[in-house]
Amino acid sequence: MNTWPKDELRQIAESDDLHIAPFRENGRTYGTLTWIWSVVVDGELYVRGYNGQQSRWYQAAIRQKAGRITAAGMTKEVSFEPVEGAINDQIDEGYRRKYATSRYLAPMIGERARAATVKITPKD
Repeated sequence: MNTWPKDELRQIAESDDLHIAPFRENGRTYGTLTWIWSVVVDGELYVRGYNGQQSRWYQAAIRQKAGRITAAGMTKEVSFEPVEGAINDQIDEGYRRKYATSRYLAPMIGERARAATVKITPKD
């Protein structure tokens, strides 16, 4: 499995502009770019669906397992995988640090969004 170059991951972690586009059903066409919050925990990039598992981008990411993101002026081909377990506590803490002043923080660390946590890994 590929890992993020440290400099790229740092730039993504410091930005607030991650847009995600999983492949559509045909596996070749990218979906509409959707702006979402992201956090870095232990050298890995994570995102969550505000609307939980009902989020369209989440459903496509889990089905297709691939797509692209744009963040910090970069466009990257990526893989997606669902996340469960204790790492979610650390991801919650990452959201608390990065988005402490947002009124949307509570829903993003709530059960609905936690159930739609995705790890993003670069393909190249």
